[in-house]
Amino acid sequence: MRTIRFLSLALLILAMSAASFAQFGVSITIAPPALPVYEQPMAPADGYLWTPGYWAYGDEGYFWVPGTWVMAPEVGFLWTPGYWGWGGNAFGWNEGYWGPHVGFYGGVNYGFGYGGVGYEGGRWDNGHFFYNRSVSNVNVTNIHNVYNQTVINQTTVNRVSYNGGEGGINARPTAAEETAAHEQHRSPTTMQTQHVHAASTNHALLASVNHGRPAIAATAKPAEFSGHGVVAAKAAGAPYKAAENKAAATRTTENKAAANKEAATRTTKNKAAETKATGNKAAATRTSENKAAVNKEAATRANENKAVANKEAASRTSENKAAANKEKAAATRTSENKAARPQPAARQQAAPRTAARPQSAPRSAPAARAQPAPRQQTAPQPAKEAPPAEKHPH
Repeated sequence: MRTIRFLSLALLILAMSAASFAQFGVSITIAPPALPVYEQPMAPADGYLWTPGYWAYGDEGYFWVPGTWVMAPEVGFLWTPGYWGWGGNAFGWNEGYWGPHVGFYGGVNYGFGYGGVGYEGGRWDNGHFFYNRSVSNVNVTNIHNVYNQTVINQTTVNRVSYNGGEGGINARPTAAEETAAHEQHRSPTTMQTQHVHAASTNHALLASVNHGRPAIAATAKPAEFSGHGVVAAKAAGAPYKAAENKAAATRTTENKAAANKEAATRTTKNKAAETKATGNKAAATRTSENKAAVNKEAATRANENKAVANKEAASRTSENKAAANKEKAAATRTSENKAARPQPAARQQAAPRTAARPQSAPRSAPAARAQPAPRQQTAPQPAKEAPPAEKHPH
């Protein structure tokens, strides 16, 4: 017997998706409604296998997943339907699977070949699936691999949709079903999970809305909830127990409130974290701006100091150049003065003209005008003046 897996409803509401719903079990304390009465739509094409409808559980209570035709994921594989089972304190959903043989599905009589044990709606033969026309609705004009075999139900015919617990089906897996449970299995196909998701979002499929009689009881293909392939339920499988579903709805509301409160708490924490992060970011921005301002101010001072230093250096250079030019000018003047000093010697060389002057002594002959000196014999005095005239040339 497959192990019944239980998962809290709160986690289901918060995290359930079509994929996770197909992979994990759920547990509740309210039994699912009875299976509705409906007809099977015609198989769309060769190779499709029938998968019966069932009641699934979502955040608004039970909802109907319509029966539909599905392509097998592998040649030779058959579908073992899922079922609800009582686990002692809650109902748990046992997931369906694909495999080479049909396993235990709780003894639930889903109809159309799934009478509670095995599958009588068809069989694989040499890589082709053959349909039993006595329980499968197929168009023999298009599908020729068919046969007729009367199906005798070995179980009590009823519309109960769960195993165990109060009012449930009292069935246990056979040895063959136990063996099938340990064979190679494949999870529901992608089309099947999409089909479940589409049903979960269709408000009309809620048991609280359709009271056990869904308007879409079966479809020709997965997730096609409109068109000529859609079949409505003829009747509910049993009187709808609104009180139990109301209790389930109340718990659902409570769970939603708890989930909303938790979400609000997370939102508040996230906002606080965002505010803190914003504050830290603002502080970091101010710090960066302050650092930038300090760096800019330091760079400005450095540039000003450098400009002053360059100006002073330029001034000193100019002053040094001026001083050097001044010294050069002084040196030039000194050189010019030195060059000009020999010129006075040239003027001294004009002394001969001065020497001539003594020679002009004869012009002083006017002294001869005093020739009356002979009277006194003073003529020798001019001879005494001659020596100075001779020294002047030196």
